[in-house]
Amino acid sequence: MNALRLLFGTLTILPVRPPTTVSRPVASWAMTLAPLAGGVLALLVAGPWALAMEYDGFGQPLLMGALAVSVLAVLTRAMHLDGLADTADGLGSGRRGDEALAIMRKSDIGPFGVVALVLSLLIQVAALAECGAHAPAALAVALVVSRTVLPVLCTAWFPAARADGLGSLVAGSVPPLRALVSLLVAAALVVGVLVVDDAPRLGFAALGLLAGVGLALHARRRFGGLTGDVYGACVEVTFTAALMVAAFAV
Repeated sequence: MNALRLLFGTLTILPVRPPTTVSRPVASWAMTLAPLAGGVLALLVAGPWALAMEYDGFGQPLLMGALAVSVLAVLTRAMHLDGLADTADGLGSGRRGDEALAIMRKSDIGPFGVVALVLSLLIQVAALAECGAHAPAALAVALVVSRTVLPVLCTAWFPAARADGLGSLVAGSVPPLRALVSLLVAAALVVGVLVVDDAPRLGFAALGLLAGVGLALHARRRFGGLTGDVYGACVEVTFTAALMVAAFAV
């Protein structure tokens, strides 16, 4: 129960009771269950959108895509977007190690962060618009896939960049077998969406995971490991890449 409270209290704005304890085992299970957070967000955003598409007044794909992305920003406290901006500033600075991490800690957003935010949001809205009638299903799949990158990044392959913060708590906390179980759970959720929408080609959106893992590998090389900001950036990049693939697949 503590793991679920930590998961939804961290990754969403849903009103859940805080965990009674926040330990490394609790954090490990929270990251393992991360695909469930994507599934719940899909129910809250993609579900109503799919129902609304039954009415002619909700047929504008560009507007609906922008609204969906806006609602997601609210439901997640824009946490992943903030991580994307900070990570982009750290990488764009050309610095390495502690110097780059110091730039990421600053409260302001630099030019690299602004560009990363604008482009990612633009691509997300455009991709959803391109998916047309399959947009709600594409959104649901992308949400599950993007949260599934978290248990992968919390395996021993990706150390923490510093000794404090979220990264130090979850880095290396998910055993490979548990990460595999998480992937299987995510696959089941995605298959369920594809069956309901009858759009099997949307399954290619799972390739978005490669973008998130690729960013994590680059951050590990530049920063010496991952931070909470990098985790958020990888979620956002995976989400964006998954929507792009979905747009080309439908």
